[in-house]
Amino acid sequence: VCELLLSDKEYVGFATLPNQVHRKSVKKGFDFTLMVAGESGLGKSTLVNSLFLTDLYKDRKLLNAEERITQTVEITKHTVDIEEKGVKLKLTIVDTPGFGDAVNNTECWKSVADYIDQQFEQYFRDESGLNRKNIQDNRVHCCLYFISPFGHGLRPLDVEFMKALHEKVNIVPVLAKADTLTPTEVKRKKIKIREEIEQYGIKIYQFPDCDSDEDEDFKQQDQELKDCIPFAVIGSNTVVEAKGKRVRGRLYPWGIVEVENPAHCDFVKLRNMLVRTHMQDLKDVTRETHYENYRAHCIQSMTRMVVKERNRKYALLIPPAEAALAHFITLESHITSTSVFGLMSQTTSLPLHCADLPANCTAQR
Repeated sequence: VCELLLSDKEYVGFATLPNQVHRKSVKKGFDFTLMVAGESGLGKSTLVNSLFLTDLYKDRKLLNAEERITQTVEITKHTVDIEEKGVKLKLTIVDTPGFGDAVNNTECWKSVADYIDQQFEQYFRDESGLNRKNIQDNRVHCCLYFISPFGHGLRPLDVEFMKALHEKVNIVPVLAKADTLTPTEVKRKKIKIREEIEQYGIKIYQFPDCDSDEDEDFKQQDQELKDCIPFAVIGSNTVVEAKGKRVRGRLYPWGIVEVENPAHCDFVKLRNMLVRTHMQDLKDVTRETHYENYRAHCIQSMTRMVVKERNRKYALLIPPAEAALAHFITLESHITSTSVFGLMSQTTSLPLHCADLPANCTAQR
């Protein structure tokens, strides 16, 4: 009994802090913003619907070939509230219809980069305001970039897009329509794309290293995720029957491709990475790296503008010659007295005030 009383007295209670944070977080809910980018027809909409088991594109209008020629890159947002086992998630999907569809795709990624910067700017303004209670976080936490399976690797457009955005957002490359490739072709194309990403210095999202105390199964799963880059995915919202079971997949004359079968594609691994294991890390990297870089750049620019304006006002208050002299006084420069006073081989410091100069130096002021 004494031992029980002693142990109870020694128990402070801060071990329940994680439970308190968990309850507060669940009550508040979570938000996540996912951007999808890539050419039309690569299955972006289908994959998003497959990932979150919802239909975000009910009212979408498909354009014909003639309309696509004149179409410019647009930014569209779809927001949906999802609840699972009492946990609420506000999911925002940012789509980029028209990207890469034009005949001339020069700087077609600029509107995408501008949108990401606008969200950073809005968050920076809200964060710097007086009322910071209910700040809406619309910053883009992850960008799924869809790479076409038809080709020999990355195209120039892919390289330019990822290089333009890799300092602003977490880029996760995705090999689209993997069911058009054989397993050998998928493996070969993955290796080729990884080599080109390294060759061109593209900084894609880096999975965090496992802690030493993690179990071996988790470490193995983490390594498998790293080896899967780029994720070879197949999207489908159709339910088909395979071996007496109803599964989501695609029915072909030669068989059925199951979306959630790890032997067929990396869909399950991508979903686990986005939702179950790395969603919070994607948000942390956005906040601690990409947004902090933007914030530091803004503060430096504002500081330079303030200093420039102060110098401009100071220059207006005093004559140009006096301003130049004051500049040299501030620097406490040492000049040879031969240039001012005509004294040979002597070095003196500038006087502290213009009034201290000899009368015959008025013209040289």
